[in-house]
Amino acid sequence: METVKAFMQRKNIVISARRYGIDALGAMAQGLFCSLLIGTILNTVGSQFHIGFLTAEVIAINGVGYTIGGMASFMSGAAMAVAIGYALQAPPMVLFSLATVGYACNALDKAGGPLVVLFVAIIAAECGKAVSKETKIDILVTPIVTTLIGIGAAWVIAPPIASAASAFGRLIMRATELQPFLMGILVSVLVGVALTLPISSAAICFVLGLTGLAGGAAVAGCCAQMVGFAVMSFRENGWGGLVSQGLGTSMLQMPNIVRNPKIWIAPTVTSAVTGPLATCLFRLEMNGAAINSGMGTCGLCGQLGVWTGWLSPSEQALANGAAAIVPGAMDWAGLLLISFVLPAVLCPLVNQLCRKAGWVKDGDLTLAG
Repeated sequence: METVKAFMQRKNIVISARRYGIDALGAMAQGLFCSLLIGTILNTVGSQFHIGFLTAEVIAINGVGYTIGGMASFMSGAAMAVAIGYALQAPPMVLFSLATVGYACNALDKAGGPLVVLFVAIIAAECGKAVSKETKIDILVTPIVTTLIGIGAAWVIAPPIASAASAFGRLIMRATELQPFLMGILVSVLVGVALTLPISSAAICFVLGLTGLAGGAAVAGCCAQMVGFAVMSFRENGWGGLVSQGLGTSMLQMPNIVRNPKIWIAPTVTSAVTGPLATCLFRLEMNGAAINSGMGTCGLCGQLGVWTGWLSPSEQALANGAAAIVPGAMDWAGLLLISFVLPAVLCPLVNQLCRKAGWVKDGDLTLAG
């Protein structure tokens, strides 16, 4: 046993919830952002503003033409796998081989998806790390082992994992349609909490394919956390804190939450209010790429997702019955109120009550550094 432990330590193979559930998952979301999300934004901007070089097909693969944005989205599997390998501190030969593995996850029987890429890339990366630099022909052995194990794992586990994740996501979306009030609260609170925790709410939403009303509730929860924390901590953190939390991430407050969990009450209560307002009153749907559902106001990606979903729904949203619309005044009002206005008003009010109760004190929301 000690020999195995020493070998894994030497190879930097750490089997832990943090390494796989936080580091790898968070990196996967970044890979998604740099491929699928950027591709969606480029395609939407190009089509809506009639930008020629963004709408032109630059390459054809198997008779299918792709724009610049289409190519970025096309490489999402490879981007996710390489990002995961980077988070696992894979050596170069393993890291580069993961591009093929990630592409295979999305290509095999069209059963790919982020959850499949996560599992397969972890398996391939750790096996590749285990054999890396163990032979004199490492330049052959490491990429061959990484590629064969990765593609083999994808072939075996991609269809069932993708089907299970898709089914669970459809269940959540269907439940939100049937019970918009209760599910609006549940989805908004849980996804918002996930966004502030050191895990990836964006990856979770994309894994589950959350679009439609459920996606709208997720956007509401994320905005409540980000804008809520940013505004209610303004007197401690000023404009820098407002921007870093409101357009960056509320995860910056995690050290403060660990010291005093009660500072989390205000944004969480806010998400429990804005979630059902999004689903029941404004019927806010997020029909862009599902990753946007878990982005909130980070780079305004949640709002861009809603906008792209209005004009050109994603494939996932179309499969779930979405259709392009011309947004009206109520749609825009709902997006602005849910994303910015209500969190900026409600969260400080609730936090003021917490201050009066003695649960939150001056300095509790001050960001480190």
